[in-house]
Amino acid sequence: MARTYPLQKTRNIGIMAHIDAGKTTVTERILFYTGKKHKLGEVDEGTADMDWMEQERERGITITSAATTCYWNDHCINIIDTPGHVDFTAEVERSLRVLDGVIVVFCAVGGVEPQSETVWHQADRYKIPRIAFVNKMDRIGANFYRVIEMMAEHLGAKAIPIQLPIGLEDTFNGVVDLIEQKALYWEGEDLGQTYYQAEIPDDMLDEVESYREELLEAIAAEDEALLEKYLEGEKIAQLDIYRALRTATLNGIVAPVLCGAALKNMGVQRLLDAIVAYLPAPVDVPPIVGIVPKTEMEETREPKDDAPFAALAFKVASDPNVDKLVFTRIYSGTLKRGEVVYNPTKSIRERVTRIFQMHANKRRTQNEAYSGDIVALVGLKETSTGDTLTDIDHPIILEAMKFPQPVIFVAIEPRSESERDKLEEALRILMNEDPTFTVETDEDSGQQIIYGMGELHLEILIDRMTREFKVNARVSKPHVSYKETIRKSGTAQGKYVRKTDEVSLYGDVILKLEPLSRREHFGADGDEGFQFVNLAKEEDVPAKYVPAVKRGIIGAMANGVLGGYQMQNIKATLIGGSYHETDSSEVAFEAAASIAFEKAAKECEPVLLEPIMKAQVIISREHLGNVIGDLNSRRAQIHRVESRGAMEAIDIEVPLAEMFKYATDLRSMTQGRGMYTMEFARYDEVPDNVRDKVLDKRWMY
Repeated sequence: MARTYPLQKTRNIGIMAHIDAGKTTVTERILFYTGKKHKLGEVDEGTADMDWMEQERERGITITSAATTCYWNDHCINIIDTPGHVDFTAEVERSLRVLDGVIVVFCAVGGVEPQSETVWHQADRYKIPRIAFVNKMDRIGANFYRVIEMMAEHLGAKAIPIQLPIGLEDTFNGVVDLIEQKALYWEGEDLGQTYYQAEIPDDMLDEVESYREELLEAIAAEDEALLEKYLEGEKIAQLDIYRALRTATLNGIVAPVLCGAALKNMGVQRLLDAIVAYLPAPVDVPPIVGIVPKTEMEETREPKDDAPFAALAFKVASDPNVDKLVFTRIYSGTLKRGEVVYNPTKSIRERVTRIFQMHANKRRTQNEAYSGDIVALVGLKETSTGDTLTDIDHPIILEAMKFPQPVIFVAIEPRSESERDKLEEALRILMNEDPTFTVETDEDSGQQIIYGMGELHLEILIDRMTREFKVNARVSKPHVSYKETIRKSGTAQGKYVRKTDEVSLYGDVILKLEPLSRREHFGADGDEGFQFVNLAKEEDVPAKYVPAVKRGIIGAMANGVLGGYQMQNIKATLIGGSYHETDSSEVAFEAAASIAFEKAAKECEPVLLEPIMKAQVIISREHLGNVIGDLNSRRAQIHRVESRGAMEAIDIEVPLAEMFKYATDLRSMTQGRGMYTMEFARYDEVPDNVRDKVLDKRWMY
């Protein structure tokens, strides 16, 4: 099967937003207007194609990223629709890793909200060009111009309107196109499928002229030919504006802003036009760079079908019909069904038995996939999220994916022994799907401890265990995932000597521990919050025992010296020791390192760390005093209070431990009208008076 669309006419985009900005409604309209579906789906009715999970349809939110492909103006558009809730930020992170462009949807009332701010900065990190769509222009309190100001203030974005709204709130009925200088109105009788052009309303002419000048100034600054015409007062052709705006968008200089009301079927077709006009094709972004395993040299792979195959597995999903789907972005080369691919991340070979083009949870089989494609593969039993897939003869390892660490946990155990195998299988599959979901076994209680990004994240996972895997389990209340670290440096010696009739063991290690700053968290060995350096002489600690020393340190860090919490932000240096020709072994040196670490850590002023969350609370003005007083009692730091029409937005940082069940308390304080969002910011030291209470309750689940 030959390629259907050339790379120049392919777009790989994500649609992202804060929860309730109308992102999934925008996606559903895109699918309708492109002919991908023939009936409008609605989030509130549970009929949205892209929200296909039971939990998504029940709750009216997106939980997992979903892929689809549609066609517009002779272009192929691969779309990934992502969650808007901060608990599922890993879905956004891994999607951004494989996308070329992004649509960020903003609510015309809420403006720049916490998750939209997070998404924007994530896209900044990957240098992904983006377009903004200000949705819900028909809502009471909608203010297009305030959203533009917020984008500049909160995001540092050069947000350039290429449309202006005609009317606001219930009078919103169209837009002015600043490039074409025409008014556009949508017909209501055919679900917005047609719209017509008209002259710009007289009362908007001055405003349109002003914003058009701003647009021309922004793009002319990046285009010498256009700048010359602009400065000389020449008339600038529409094609020149489109070309210059595309260049400025691809270079990340500007972010074009459009507006509409997706639920009222207004503005989405022109958003599709903008996707094609301004967002990049795979050939417009820098080629992927990886490391050749044998030489450890960098190598570039161009997005060409005849180049060696290279792809990234960015998501794994279980499927009852085919066991496992591996969602993959192909960066170079061609993949055929039945081919064997090499996974250099794990040094294994696997056969691709089937290739699917996905539409949410529906799939269409295809025999081949090409550079630039986003597809789901079957047959890759050992491949995990973040693994590279390549041609056997030309291996390359692409940059690994990084995810935030979980901050909350619950204990879970089967209600009967007969349920244990089902529980363990469910945990294994869910961990394979979700890189922010981790499982440990508590040595004292034997319980499984499951970690997640927030209460909703764990709630959804536990619900899936019950529904999909038929697991009957007991679950504890949520607990904070505390950490430990050290304040100062220290050195200690650890000796492990054991003599019996059967065996003699000897290991001797001298370790120096030092605290790491936040900027040093990622060590050369890739372990977050840990660096290991070997300065021991060969005659003191032979090189063959050094890996065992590192394992002993890492094992000891898993159970801190204050409350048994994971330790982090530590540099450990092996500075000396001794060994015995016949009695020394890896086991002995691992044990000696563990002893040395524990002794040193106790002398280095160990401290307890707690997760600090960045949160935003939205309330009506009359409740401001009570809510701020309550937040102060929760150890919150209030950074900003911002008026948004009749509402107030309070930006805070607050310990996660103080926010359990806050949604219920907030509803009670605001007669059910308050809402909040929260995401992880960092770990900070726990105040002494709080630390003692935490440690007293350490094992009380």
